[in-house]
Amino acid sequence: MSEVLLLEKLEGRIGVLTVNRPDKMNALNREVRESLFEALEALRHDDEVRVVVITGSGDRAFIAGADIAEFKDAGAVEQYRSMQESNIYSLMEDFPKPIIAMINGYCLGGGCELSMACDIRIASDRAKLGQPEVNLGIIPGGGGTQRLPRLVGEGRAALLIMSGTLIGADEALDIGLVDSIFPADELRDRTLEIARTIASKSPIALQAAKESILAARRMPLDEGLKFERAWFGLLFSTQDKNEGVGAFLEKRDPEFTGR
Repeated sequence: MSEVLLLEKLEGRIGVLTVNRPDKMNALNREVRESLFEALEALRHDDEVRVVVITGSGDRAFIAGADIAEFKDAGAVEQYRSMQESNIYSLMEDFPKPIIAMINGYCLGGGCELSMACDIRIASDRAKLGQPEVNLGIIPGGGGTQRLPRLVGEGRAALLIMSGTLIGADEALDIGLVDSIFPADELRDRTLEIARTIASKSPIALQAAKESILAARRMPLDEGLKFERAWFGLLFSTQDKNEGVGAFLEKRDPEFTGR
């Protein structure tokens, strides 16, 4: 791993990726994006990891946005090309394993967009979230105008994006931008507890669940229902289904293999 991205492999098949630029509030720059891309591509094929947790170094910021220094001399063509490369947001959304954002502080701009590309967002009670790009004379460019309305509704998304204001963890929970909040000193333990619970399930069932949930966002209802039914039927051909049903009937814990 690079110095700007740390990887821990923890008991329970959990992989923790930590953006490590505390002096820059863990701001996203090209090196961070490329490192995330490489790490996730490696974890995709790593059977020792079933759930990925992403967080930021220190206790001030998850990811406090893009590295604005990279914007200063960037022209339109250069920025357009940059946005076509290594689209970490789409990669995370389509990643076959669950990804949890552990939001330990400021979660702004590109950081908020990155959290929205995760499957689950768990925040510290001290977290601040928002899309302040309008304050720089630009708009979100990593999916903020598309994913945020789907999470919180068009009106609330418009208010956040057009005003550029920040909200606290409690309000973020109320509107659906985060899924759980915990006291800052409990955030890591509680998030890893959730991650281990998820990682104990069938990997192939988790992939099916993730893809089916995404289908609800991307497809009309009738097509999404067909997609869900197809996965439901396919899972009956897996060893994990036999193990899960057998364990239930035998009143024991299942041992899933992802087959």
